Amino acid sequence: MTLFIRQATRRTPLGLALLGTLFAGSVITCAALAQDATLPEINVNATRLGNTGGNAGGGVVATGTGVAVAPAPNIGIVGASTTVITKEDIAHAPNQTIQEIIATAPGVQLTNLYGAVNGTGSVVDLRGFGAFASSNTLFLVNGRRLNEADLQGVDLSTIPIQSIERIEITRGNSGAVLYGDNAVGGVINVVTKAGSGIGKPYAGRIEGGVGSYGQREGNISFSTNTGPWSSSMFANAVHSDGYRVNNKLDQQNGIGFLNLSADRQQLGFPGTRANQYSLDFGFTVTNQLPDLRGSSTPNDYGKKQGLNATTGFTKTLWAGAELIVDGGVRNKKQQAGFFGDPAFVPNFPGNIPPYNFVNSELTTWSVTPRLSMKNIFGSVTSNILTGIDFYDYEYKSSRSYLDGTPPNHVYNLSQQTVAGYWQQTLGLLPSTDFSYGGRIQQFNLRARDKYDPTAPGDQNLGVIAQATPLDKQETNHALHIGLEHRFNENFAVFGRAAQAFRTPNVDERVVTGPSFTQPPLPFAPIPQNFQLKTQTSHDVEAGLKIRGGGLDIQTSVYDMHLKDEIHFNPIPGIGFYNYNLDPTHRYGSETSVSLRINDAFRLKGGFAYTRAVFEEGQFAGNDVPLVSRLSGNAGFSWNIWQRYLVFDANARFWSDRRFDNDQPNKAQLIPANGTIDLKLSGEIDRFFWSASVVNLLDNYYYDYGIASATVGNGSIAIYPLPARVFMFKGGMTF
Repeated sequence: MTLFIRQATRRTPLGLALLGTLFAGSVITCAALAQDATLPEINVNATRLGNTGGNAGGGVVATGTGVAVAPAPNIGIVGASTTVITKEDIAHAPNQTIQEIIATAPGVQLTNLYGAVNGTGSVVDLRGFGAFASSNTLFLVNGRRLNEADLQGVDLSTIPIQSIERIEITRGNSGAVLYGDNAVGGVINVVTKAGSGIGKPYAGRIEGGVGSYGQREGNISFSTNTGPWSSSMFANAVHSDGYRVNNKLDQQNGIGFLNLSADRQQLGFPGTRANQYSLDFGFTVTNQLPDLRGSSTPNDYGKKQGLNATTGFTKTLWAGAELIVDGGVRNKKQQAGFFGDPAFVPNFPGNIPPYNFVNSELTTWSVTPRLSMKNIFGSVTSNILTGIDFYDYEYKSSRSYLDGTPPNHVYNLSQQTVAGYWQQTLGLLPSTDFSYGGRIQQFNLRARDKYDPTAPGDQNLGVIAQATPLDKQETNHALHIGLEHRFNENFAVFGRAAQAFRTPNVDERVVTGPSFTQPPLPFAPIPQNFQLKTQTSHDVEAGLKIRGGGLDIQTSVYDMHLKDEIHFNPIPGIGFYNYNLDPTHRYGSETSVSLRINDAFRLKGGFAYTRAVFEEGQFAGNDVPLVSRLSGNAGFSWNIWQRYLVFDANARFWSDRRFDNDQPNKAQLIPANGTIDLKLSGEIDRFFWSASVVNLLDNYYYDYGIASATVGNGSIAIYPLPARVFMFKGGMTF
């Protein structure tokens, strides 16, 4: 009971499994013409991370005779640990998904759900947040937020891989100054391509592929340049029968920049595979682990429809000063149905959760003007980025026993945030950059629950009680200070300190306050209250960089303390709600290494030590679940015969981790594991091909599971991941 109701309540209804996005449009960007206003170069220049550099490169650099304009912007925050995954890295990656490619960066861990088909339901975890990683890592596309005000995780599988120019990973709290919520673990910015390249009026690419588990894939891209104008469009379609029952995937993606997008998605939820375990009500479940590809919930599903429109402009105000204005609206509708496991305690009258159909709608309006100023004061260079962010969220969610029956609850939440921020980077010396910044954010919330006690419901378990109304206002702050010093062209040190916050999202507020009393049955409802405290965190970090002779090393250590971290309580009788944890502590180290032996052969790898522990309370000293202490990867790229034959390999490993729901640290561990991925590819004139294998050793493994609330009885439920996967692709450019 615990395992399945928790899955339905927290994870599946609102998007970790929702996939497939169909964007439509084209990008039109224009170079600045004197002092006239122009459309922004959305794909690169609009990113706030591109306007924060000092002498390290970010608009101005020191030269032998003074100071000049830098050829390219610095994409990081001074003092922060940063990784850039280039389009060349992506092209050479044997991995099939964006999440797996990001996981080659040190310190990045993955949690995979629903068979990990095309990366669907895969959660990227920066710095050990386990079950709530998706709410503590901020994702951007071209500097614009992907995270929304609900619990839906960002599904990177909806971004066509061939559209990506680079992926910028900035670890730690410092990104909260520029972006606010969700940037506690770090910021991941996906920068997409635009235009066909200098000197090319147009360019295109067509590709098709087939692979294991009935996978078929096709994609196409087209881009053009005309004078200062450029336009790009990327689209792909994927079909897979899926590794598991009720795991079929049909997905169409596209991305372009008329700044209009739409998506329509559907996915089956296969549920967990569990061993036999006793419930708090004295029943047992048959061991399902021998049938890893089966489904515990063969009828569960999720649907999503979305519309998105953004626009903006850039105006040069004076030499070195630009005003950048962005605005947009997003509308997202989601439906999910939950019917439980037909084989799950069939004679138990409370087999179905308290509600089993969810119909939600979220509308988001945003306006985000900002001013970028780059100046030189004597020998000191200055980059300033300051602006205002306004977001308005309107959320409505009805919860019914069945699709078409009157809802038991209709939740209405209205949330507005307005924030001002300032970040300045000073090139104090040609060798030294210093940055500081701050953000102040006002938060307003109005939450209501319309409850109908006469609506159909599962009277055996009792229905969730009406939530008490909530009107709330609060002010939050984020701070950053950072320093980088280059002793010479080969050796540099960096460090920073920061403060960040995360306000509870609307889904977390809906599931607050104990829903039921203790057994025996039937449970009597207890009112919910929408009340959760805002999560806050402080962290410090220091590291060094070594570059030269084809060798590139970056290593850092960090220490983070959090208060009121938001978590879910799955314990039956008193649980099924979100609450604030006792203080937690995260610390560790991350190291990346790259060595170019010659023009044809390159070695690369990374290693991380990650600790996440409870600092106070009844679990003080225990590990936070779903965080591996050790993780890393190693691989190489080898141009065997120019571009005609290229061989790439990557091995990724992670140590054991605690099951979700095992705060007492008494259950068994999710085993350590790893994969070896290989890719052989080549190009002949305009034609290209590739053959890849993921999980070469055909390992049986999983990286997410839930332990029973009845601690110590060995009860677990897991999400099995695919065995060996083959993929063959071919195509042409024009």
